[in-house]
Amino acid sequence: MSASRAITRFLCAAALAAAAGLATAQPIETAPPAASPPAQAPEGPLKPPPAIVPTAPLLPPEELTAPPPSDTTASVPASATPVPPPRRTLYTAAVIQVLDKVTADNLRFEAPLHKFIRYKGLIFLVNTCQSGIDNQPGSAAHLEIDSQPPAAPGRPANPTKLVFRGWMFTDTPGPHPFEHPVYDAWLVACKQASVP
Repeated sequence: MSASRAITRFLCAAALAAAAGLATAQPIETAPPAASPPAQAPEGPLKPPPAIVPTAPLLPPEELTAPPPSDTTASVPASATPVPPPRRTLYTAAVIQVLDKVTADNLRFEAPLHKFIRYKGLIFLVNTCQSGIDNQPGSAAHLEIDSQPPAAPGRPANPTKLVFRGWMFTDTPGPHPFEHPVYDAWLVACKQASVP
């Protein structure tokens, strides 16, 4: 311990003793300073000092005892019944219109669900047909359309190729991605299948 620190400790002890009413103060015995070895450079890379993590501020007592925020669902009376979302009406058939762009033939036909319907070189399969809800007044149908040119007499059947799988809508017939060089097809309506 250095001499200046020993003097400082002695003066502090004397001041405390005088304040306590003691008549005399005794100096504090200190051990002689030990010979410190010469400073050496540390080996290896230097490590950064540890990070100081700030502590969270203490909350006032009134905030510790405040009730939790109220749940908005608790304010709904138990007698109120929730309104169910609007439902779509499911139908058993779709009305499809097809146009042959080469011959200008136009045909409107009914396609029952899950039955293959052929029109010239196209084969239609309707998976579902349903009405829209309040904000969607039109109907929608999910279709699969295969292209299979009719086979010549005495020749084997031509292979089928899927040309469209997706939704068609009655209120927006243009956006569906059905593209064919010979035919055009669109959904007209959904209906209950006619009795055969």
